[in-house]
Amino acid sequence: MTSTSAPLLSPTPPLLIVEDSDEDFEAFLRFLHRSGVVIPIERCVTGEQALAFLYRTDVDDNPESSPRPGMILLDLNLPGIDGREVLRRTKEDDNLKTIPVVVFTTSNNPRDIETCYQQGANSYIIKPIDFNQLRRNIQTILDYWFDVTTLPDSRSPI
Repeated sequence: MTSTSAPLLSPTPPLLIVEDSDEDFEAFLRFLHRSGVVIPIERCVTGEQALAFLYRTDVDDNPESSPRPGMILLDLNLPGIDGREVLRRTKEDDNLKTIPVVVFTTSNNPRDIETCYQQGANSYIIKPIDFNQLRRNIQTILDYWFDVTTLPDSRSPI
């Protein structure tokens, strides 16, 4: 798990990015920094890491060292426990189900799309191959989820 924090101008809950591709993660960070959006980022590269972070099994019980994410950006195709299982467990848990989950994946399989929405995904975005469209999609995610939407309080107990 990787943590990237920037000084906050206002209390913004962290974004948990569950992404095994270093290239995709770095691209997201570049767009984030260019956009001027200042939010703390937590990264997990496997489903196991994501669940450990969400359930705080890999850190002490101090919410400051493992804050509740305001949103999860979730890739489906992860090694080990995949994103589908992370989504299922998150949305079945009474303490986690209010965290918005945006699936951001290469899978355009209609079955994946249907299943993710049935399991409570808040959005399903297919990663485009075109660099300019990827940039627009990331900017739209940032604008909508961090400028328009009010996210759950990251200090809420889980």
